[in-house]
Amino acid sequence: MASLLLGNPNFTLRNFGKQRSSCSRNSKRQINGVVFRSPKCTMDASFGGNLGNVPKFPRVNVWNPYKRLGITPDASEEEIWSSRNFLLQQYAGHERSEESIEAAFEKILMTSYDQRKKTKFNLKTRLKRKVEESPSWVKNLLSVVEVPPKEVILRRAFLFAFMGGWSIMNSAEGGPAFQVAISLAACIYFINEKTKSLARAFILGFGSLVVGWICGSFIVPTVPSFLLQPTWTLELLTSLVAYFFLFLSCTFLK
Repeated sequence: MASLLLGNPNFTLRNFGKQRSSCSRNSKRQINGVVFRSPKCTMDASFGGNLGNVPKFPRVNVWNPYKRLGITPDASEEEIWSSRNFLLQQYAGHERSEESIEAAFEKILMTSYDQRKKTKFNLKTRLKRKVEESPSWVKNLLSVVEVPPKEVILRRAFLFAFMGGWSIMNSAEGGPAFQVAISLAACIYFINEKTKSLARAFILGFGSLVVGWICGSFIVPTVPSFLLQPTWTLELLTSLVAYFFLFLSCTFLK
């Protein structure tokens, strides 16, 4: 390519694209009537000098990050992300504008994170203070209770809800004795898995069933009859209360 250009004294690179005004005279060289420019100037000329036309973000020096992004302090997370992405796309190519937009976005995220962390910390502090100020029987009750992971609660709630639905579906055919037995066995299994004590699991399981059955015997008669189906017997409704107590026992007791 260079040999072809040098062999043609009538050829000039001045016709190859537009010359950028930023190219200095020192970046040119003339050999045998042929004008050569530096690679940078040649590329700028070939692309028409578009880099100088990149728009500049007008709120670069605005101190408030919300005003810089054009949103309100109570804007949702979706609105914050949308504003940031829109501005970055609009002022893409201008380095200082992009840095200003990203800085405002990161400052808003950090402020939101600090507020959530502070709220969570204050909530734990208030709960701890209330527990310390509560009566002794409340402290004793809380000492034997724990909150498992959310997925554990949902799985066991689904199991005992399924048992209750199964009992209701078969209410016209017979009593819920089989479903109650399965629920009791599941409760004992879960407690033994947690405490590693089969004796404790049997005591808590049967105790929960007895307490649930007794409470159901008192609660069910108070339910208005128009809320109940004709096929729903006292035994069935009492078993539903017992399922609830079995669920609480195997899920939340230590």
